[in-house]
Amino acid sequence: MAVETLDRNTPKAPDPHKGEPIPAAAMAEVERLLSSGDLFRYTAPEGAPVALLEAEFAALLGTRYALAVSSCSAALFLALKALDLPRGAKVLIPAFTFAAVPSAVVHADCTPVLVEVGADFRIDLEDFRAKLDGADAVLISHMRGHTSDMDRIMAECDARGLPVIEDAAHSLGTVWKGRNIGTIGRIGCFSFQSYKLVNAGEGGMFVTDDPELAARAVIMSGAYEHNWKKHPGLQNSYHHWQNRLPLYNMRMQNLSAAVVRPQLPQIEARVSAGRRNHDYVAERLQSSPAIMVPSALPGESRAPDSLQFNLLGVARDEDVRAFQNAASARGVPVQVFGLSTDNARAYWNWRFLGDLPDLPKTRAMLMRACDLRLPARLTLPELDYIADAILGALRDTVSA
Repeated sequence: MAVETLDRNTPKAPDPHKGEPIPAAAMAEVERLLSSGDLFRYTAPEGAPVALLEAEFAALLGTRYALAVSSCSAALFLALKALDLPRGAKVLIPAFTFAAVPSAVVHADCTPVLVEVGADFRIDLEDFRAKLDGADAVLISHMRGHTSDMDRIMAECDARGLPVIEDAAHSLGTVWKGRNIGTIGRIGCFSFQSYKLVNAGEGGMFVTDDPELAARAVIMSGAYEHNWKKHPGLQNSYHHWQNRLPLYNMRMQNLSAAVVRPQLPQIEARVSAGRRNHDYVAERLQSSPAIMVPSALPGESRAPDSLQFNLLGVARDEDVRAFQNAASARGVPVQVFGLSTDNARAYWNWRFLGDLPDLPKTRAMLMRACDLRLPARLTLPELDYIADAILGALRDTVSA
């Protein structure tokens, strides 16, 4: 692995929760916008930062339409509403995802149906097939950048005429057999929250090739009166849907777009660095028989900014907690999804859903699945520090 060019100075414990730094060009544009007061995306007749971002993001992904919104959660909600699903529609989602995903389904007046997830953090295809009958839509979360088998998922859904939404919050830059993740289903949704590859604090993007879905989403995002005229194309569709759809006001504002736009040219380099960092630490960690890092699927080119691994042969929860404490004492926090109090990625904490199903595969995975942020900015010495801390914590606790 080509890592020789990285800085080898002795590091302190790195802070993996710091966001990617904001480019100087973004700071200059933010200052210009603040001086002008031109923050609302629809103030200018054309050329607003949000509109420019939409065009640039669509070109980057190779989609016909992109709509910038306030968050990925907003994009997921608008995706479900744009599909015009009936009230109570059953939407299949992985049981391993962030609580915002079932929340978006509930917000859209639909019913989440949780599907088992295996030890590789991907949707369990046997359980997925068993629950497809009676479903109205599928929302696939590529959780933490782990791509489920999109060929088999799309084949099953296409055979039943079911629309697929991709939650690609963690997968900007990931490619599946030559296609950008987020462009395989009917709609793709992305995040610009600070822990993602592109850092705007908050923000999201809705992409699709379907003109009617795009038009409906634009109107519902908050293109009131005739502001839809400031979006390219689709004028007849916009005119048709005006006043026929509710306005949810989930727009992105110009400051967020100004922060995102200069980061788009950096995506390729960040993806390359993130993949290098992930694979380097994964190789080191798997020198321990107590650790298993799931491999990429054939045809999956990942864009990781974090690393997940399973603890093997550790039967007692108290041993896992001892490992966490030992890693934390070394300055490297490791989250275990199922053992972290009130973790929003543990499905049994989604009590707003009411009665929850028994999902033994997902539960077993979450109780031993470890989560570690590895942003692209980390250097080789920092990666070694992280790997040494984790392996040392294992030796002192689990392997003791």
